[in-house]
Amino acid sequence: MSELAYLRGYPESVLQQVRRLLASGELAGHLARKYPDGHAVQSDKALYAYAQEMKNRFLRNAPPLNKVQYDSRINVVQNALGLNSAISRVQGGKLTAKNEIRVASLFKSAPAAFLAMIVAHELAHLKERNHDKAFYQLCCHMVPDYMQLEFDLRLYLTLQAQNVLD
Repeated sequence: MSELAYLRGYPESVLQQVRRLLASGELAGHLARKYPDGHAVQSDKALYAYAQEMKNRFLRNAPPLNKVQYDSRINVVQNALGLNSAISRVQGGKLTAKNEIRVASLFKSAPAAFLAMIVAHELAHLKERNHDKAFYQLCCHMVPDYMQLEFDLRLYLTLQAQNVLD
C-alpha cells in the first residue's frame, strides 16, 4: 500500500503537508486535539439506535432500516468504511426490500465525529445511490462539516496504516 493511499487525488501541496506532519509525529496530536471525544456506541444494538435516530431526524421519508451492525470483515484498505445494501426477498406473493447498513468495526474506537460521518454517508445512500452532487448535499445536510470530516478521516486512516506498518 502506498504511503498516502487514502489521500489519492489530493493536490501535491496537501500531500506535502501531510508528509511533514507524519514525519514530525504531529499528525496524531493534531487529530487528538481536534477530535478528543470518543463515543459509547459499542454494540450493534446501540449502532442501530444511533442510525435510526439520525434517519428519523433527517430522512423521515426514506425506506426503513432493517439492520445496522458493525462488521469486522469490511476491508478498510479497499476504501470501504461502510456498506449499504438493499436485499430483495420474496415473502408470500410480494417482493420486499430489506435495507442493511454495515459499518467497519474500526469505528468502535474512532472519534464520535467520524462515526457520525460514516453513518450519515450510509444513510444518504437510502435516498441517493450514486456519489454525486445531490448525495454530498444530503450528507452535508445531516453532518454540516461532512467534507472536513471526510478529509480528517482520511488522515486518521493514513495514521492507522502508518502505525500498523511501523
